[in-house]
Amino acid sequence: MISAADASRRSRRPARAGRNYTLLTAAAVVTNLGSQGALIASAFAVLETGGDGGDVGLVAAARTLPLVLFLLIGGAVADRLPRHRVMVAANALNCVSQAVFAVLVLAGEARLWQMMLLSALGGTGQAFFSPAAEGMLMSSVSGEQASRAFAMFRMAMQGAGLGGAALGGAMVAVVGPGWVLAVDAVAFAVAGALRSFLDVSHIPPREPGGGLLSDLREGWREFVGRPWLWTIVAQFSVVVAVVGAADAVYGPLVARDSLGGPGPWGLALGAFGAGTVGGALLMTRWKPRRLLLAGTLCVFPLAAPAAALAVPVPVGPLCAVMFVSGAAIEVFGVSWMTSRPQNIARVVGNSLRTRLGMDQAVVPAAGI
Repeated sequence: MISAADASRRSRRPARAGRNYTLLTAAAVVTNLGSQGALIASAFAVLETGGDGGDVGLVAAARTLPLVLFLLIGGAVADRLPRHRVMVAANALNCVSQAVFAVLVLAGEARLWQMMLLSALGGTGQAFFSPAAEGMLMSSVSGEQASRAFAMFRMAMQGAGLGGAALGGAMVAVVGPGWVLAVDAVAFAVAGALRSFLDVSHIPPREPGGGLLSDLREGWREFVGRPWLWTIVAQFSVVVAVVGAADAVYGPLVARDSLGGPGPWGLALGAFGAGTVGGALLMTRWKPRRLLLAGTLCVFPLAAPAAALAVPVPVGPLCAVMFVSGAAIEVFGVSWMTSRPQNIARVVGNSLRTRLGMDQAVVPAAGI
């Protein structure tokens, strides 16, 4: 017989939060452990080769540009091919690009154009990975507890990012950026292996339709036909561009010149990660009546870290600012992840929702 306590625990578990959910969460934890450290390592790798802030920006832009250009195509591909295979292939590309990046840095032979090319390959992999990953996560959880499941997933992912940022900053300071990039390559290999065991038998086959261009046109029509969707995507695209510049370019420069190097910057990014864990924990309990409004209002605190770096403030106050902004962005992330499929589900089918995964570009959840 099932005890009352067991029944209570099962009632709180999100429906279908089983094997796939566990594998997806474990893989996201592994990749976030590596990628947060790699974010610090790539910037300091450029600086150690004699590059300046402009060079760091070029490497960051080289990753972002293909992510934006190929994301919509990635959604259409994820709609046509088994999602777990798309995810594993993208992880393999990221693994190889980071491994080559690490070898070049460790050998002292890294050139700016090589780092830009390898970053571009990483962004391309992420563009194809994100829509497939979101579709798999959405299909692994259903029922009234979906919001709680998404919050728990993001809490685990961001908790790993917290540890990855702190550890990555310390490793860059002690052993150099090349080894941190090598660890990231291994993390992608492990995550890809985990995702290869995902079960896609419950996902219905794609309905016959037009070609790839037809899918892209249909997805674009559905996207622009929903003002609430494209306005938030447009708003957050601008926000991510500014925040990305602060995290990938301005933050490492300020850390080098005023804060003491990669260690303090890793600590600040760790505080941001701690804030995202706190925000995810909050969203496991709090269900705002107007979910999208609450999430959108939480975008405004993201201006605070850039302002703090501009002063610049000492490490302690910077960590406090990063913590608050991390909590705010996680409230947005969970609200966005939960409300979007709820608003779209009654109008479009599963395949079109995958193509509408273009909005992954504006949610900083690289570890998915």
